[in-house]
Amino acid sequence: MNEPRKDLVFVENLTVETVIGIFDWEREIRQAVSLDLEMEFDIRKAAASDSIEDTLDYKAVSKRLIRFIEQSEYQLVETLAEKCAGIVLAEFPVSQLRLKLSKPGAVRGSSAVGVIIERSKNAP
Repeated sequence: MNEPRKDLVFVENLTVETVIGIFDWEREIRQAVSLDLEMEFDIRKAAASDSIEDTLDYKAVSKRLIRFIEQSEYQLVETLAEKCAGIVLAEFPVSQLRLKLSKPGAVRGSSAVGVIIERSKNAP
């Protein structure tokens, strides 16, 4: 028997300005980064009740990440992605997530570069 598919709540193209990069000039400006999140969350209770209290509040997740990213000053997108994943898993009822963090315009000829990570609450 196949395992049932999991429900995902997503946020797409959440764009935030921050200090990010390894070069001296990057440390003196703010650049846009973009997040795509897919968060595992069973939506059946919320679907039945039609109540915000029973669901994963994607607006609250987004606002929390915006505040964090705006204040951060990491050099690597890898570090920023890992920290964002940790916040979501620690502060929201999400058991697993997939996070794509993009840095638009970082490589000439490319629309964006970045990382995609998958993390879960129970993994080390």
